[in-house]
Amino acid sequence: MNSYQALYLSPMIPSYNLKETGDFFISVLEFAPLMDTETYIILHKNNLTIHILRAGVEIGQMEFYLEVDNVDHLWSSIKNKITGLKVKEPFDQEYGMREIHIEIPHTKTLLFIGQERP
Repeated sequence: MNSYQALYLSPMIPSYNLKETGDFFISVLEFAPLMDTETYIILHKNNLTIHILRAGVEIGQMEFYLEVDNVDHLWSSIKNKITGLKVKEPFDQEYGMREIHIEIPHTKTLLFIGQERP
């Protein structure tokens, strides 16, 4: 089944010090800033991105960001397959993405699926 095209899968790394974590990826691994706020940093290199967010109380939680070409089409094809899971249906974020959030079963992992809004 080839119902959508996966564009990127980006790790979202919880950090107790966003500046130092970001500086590591910039100075050591030559990533460049795409977005940098007090609570969230996105770095990129080639076709890869790393999202760094302020760590919560329970460090160890992990998140992944899957960027797709059509989040609404994907939602239509998966919504009946994820009943019983903690889910946030497609919605628009203030930073220009349309997203779905899904808690991955039996983990402390959140899957964010998004599409850049036109």
